[in-house]
Amino acid sequence: MPNYDDFKKKAKSALDSFADASIDAYKVAEEKTRILARKTKLRAGIVNDKATIRRLSVELGTRYYKKYKDDEKSEFSKILGEIGAAHEGIAQKEKEIAELKNNAAVKVEVKVPKQEQEKEKPEESPEE
Repeated sequence: MPNYDDFKKKAKSALDSFADASIDAYKVAEEKTRILARKTKLRAGIVNDKATIRRLSVELGTRYYKKYKDDEKSEFSKILGEIGAAHEGIAQKEKEIAELKNNAAVKVEVKVPKQEQEKEKPEESPEE
């Protein structure tokens, strides 16, 4: 029959193996987490850089448009003219919206024809 010392040695050996495996798994998880965190940070940096490029491109285009919008000799005169026409269209539409808003504030009076008024009146009950 196996004795207690053999059982104790086998149990200790199994626990040591389990502890070693746990430590290895922890190290792998730690490394994967570190890599994932770095990749996430790099992706966030890319998103920020792209946003900066978009913002600066818009600013550059705006400045160029303001400087050369009336220059007919510019190689971009057609595009600049189309942008100007779009600005005029926006201004016209905003003006129309404001007018509609002001007109909506005016109370609209609806007249109901006499026949419909008579139908809507409740019948009076004769007084006793």
